[in-house]
Amino acid sequence: MGLMQQSPLLISSLLDHAERHHGDSEIVSRRIEGDIHRYHWRDASRRARQVAEALNAWQLPLSARVATLAWNGYRHLELYFGVSGSGRVLHTINPRLHPDQITWIVNHASDQVLCFDLTFLPLVHAIYEKCKTVRHYVALCDRNQLPADCTIEGLISYEDWIGNQSASYHWPQFDENAASSLCYTSGTTGNPKAVMYSHRSTLLHAYGAALPDSMALSARDSVLPVVPMFHVNAWGLPYTAALTGSKLVFPGNALDGQSVYQLMEQEAVTFAAGVPTVWQLLLNHLEREGLRFSSLKRTVIGGAACPPAMIDTFYEQHGVEVIHAWGMTETSPLGSLCTPKNKTLMRATNEQVKLRCKQGRALFGVDFKIVDDDGCELQWDGKTFGDLYVKGSWVIREYFEAEDQSPLVDGWFPTGDVATIDADGYLQITDRSKDVIKSGGEWISSIEIENIAMAHPSVQSAACIAVKHPKWDERPIVVVVGKPEATLDRNQLLQFFEGKVAKWQIPDDVVFVKSIPLGATGKMLKAKVREMSEVLAYCKRVEASLESKI
Repeated sequence: MGLMQQSPLLISSLLDHAERHHGDSEIVSRRIEGDIHRYHWRDASRRARQVAEALNAWQLPLSARVATLAWNGYRHLELYFGVSGSGRVLHTINPRLHPDQITWIVNHASDQVLCFDLTFLPLVHAIYEKCKTVRHYVALCDRNQLPADCTIEGLISYEDWIGNQSASYHWPQFDENAASSLCYTSGTTGNPKAVMYSHRSTLLHAYGAALPDSMALSARDSVLPVVPMFHVNAWGLPYTAALTGSKLVFPGNALDGQSVYQLMEQEAVTFAAGVPTVWQLLLNHLEREGLRFSSLKRTVIGGAACPPAMIDTFYEQHGVEVIHAWGMTETSPLGSLCTPKNKTLMRATNEQVKLRCKQGRALFGVDFKIVDDDGCELQWDGKTFGDLYVKGSWVIREYFEAEDQSPLVDGWFPTGDVATIDADGYLQITDRSKDVIKSGGEWISSIEIENIAMAHPSVQSAACIAVKHPKWDERPIVVVVGKPEATLDRNQLLQFFEGKVAKWQIPDDVVFVKSIPLGATGKMLKAKVREMSEVLAYCKRVEASLESKI
C-alpha cells in the first residue's frame, strides 16, 4: 500500500481552499432588488459556516434535505456550501416547473427546510399546505423585507436565521461517498427522477471541469454562470470556481440580453456558461445595438444542441471561443466538451468549423460507447450512429427512492441520446432516441434539420418533428419562428436546405408559428410542438389531401 495521507474529498474543503488561498477574490451578485452586492470568498466562507450552525440549532439530522427555490446569488452560494459541508443534502428545485410538480418533488425528497427568494413567494404560498415534510421556511432576504401579510407559519428571514450564529464552526469529517446534493430530471415523460450526488463525485467533477481541455478555469477568470444554480448545480461552476479561486458574477433574475451584457462589461467577465436560448437573447441585443464584448473570451454552451450559426456568430463576429458541451442530470452534468486537439488545429478552416459543432471529447473520469439495437458496440468512424451509453466517476448508479431497478446496462448508463463518435473521440449528438425521424427505413436527424434552419438569417428558432406518411412511415417538417420584421416564405426556406442535406432529408413543409414551447431548462418541448394548433391543423390538411387522392 502507498504511504500517503488520506483526506476525504468533501465539499467543505473547496471552500476552505478558496478562503485560505483566494480569500480576496470577488463574488458579485445582482440581487432581485436590482442593486449589486459585493463581497469575497472569505466572506462567503464565514457565512456558509453560519448556515451550518443555523442548521445545527434546528437539530436537523445528517443527510436531511434542505431545498432551495432561488436565483443565482451570494445567499444561494452560501447554502451550496453550508448545507452540504455540514453533512446535509442541498436540494435545488427548478421554480419554472408547475406547482403540482414542485409539490411532488418536495414530498418525494422529504425536504425539511425550504429556502426561497421572495420572487417565488406566490409559488411557495401555492404549495405550502401540500408540502408534508417541510418544517422550516426561510426567505432569502433581510428582516425588513418580509411581507407583513404572509401566511406561512414560522417564516424567518435568511439574515435573521444566520445572523446570530457563530462563524467559528468547524466542518465535520465524514465519508466522501456521503450524499451532498440532489437534483431532479426535467420529467418530460412522467414524474421527474432524483439524482443524488456525493461529495466525492462532486469534487471529481469540479476537477474535471477545471482541466485545460474542458472549461480551463483559473484564478485569472471572471466567471458568469448564466445557467441557473437550480439547473444541475449550475453545471458545477460554484464548486469549480472555489477550487480555482475564480471571481464569480451572479446575474440574479435579470437574464435578458441587455442586463446580461451590462453585467459582463461591468465585471470584466472572461468566461460565461448558459443554454442557447439565453445566448440568443444576448446576441440579438448586441446585433440591435451594434455592440461588442470587451472582455469575454470563451463561453460554454450546453443544455441543448447549439446551432452552428450561433457558434459562428460568437467566434467570427466577436472573437469568443464557444465550447460546445454535452451532459445530463445523471452525469453531474458534464460528459464532454469540444476543445481541439493539436492535430485538429492543422486542419482546414471548414473542418475546424464542423468540429466546433460537435459536443466534444470525454473528460477523464467519463467514458462513452455507442451501441446498436442489439447492444453491440459500434465503430468510431464519425458516421455510424447508435444509442449513447456512458459510465464514470460522476455518473449515476441508481435513482434516489425509485421503484424501478438500477438503470444501468452491464455497468453503463443508457442516455437516451443517439450519437456518432469519430476516430478522435469527438461525440456528436444526432438526436434524442424519441425524436429521430425514420423515413423509408432511413434515419433523419431532427437536430441537423434544425441547425440548417437556424442558419437562415430570417429564422429566430426552429423545431423539426416527424409527421406520419402512408408511404415513407414518417417525414420531417420544420416548425419555424421568424425574426421580427423579417420576410420569409415556405419555398425560400426549403430551397435553403438544398445542397446541405440529401434531397430525401429536406423537410416536406414549413409551419410558421409565433413561438416554440420551451421546458423549464430552456429546451424545446417536441411533444408540445406536436400539439400546437398550427401543427395539428397542418396534419389534418395533409390527411385530408391524401384521402382525396385515394
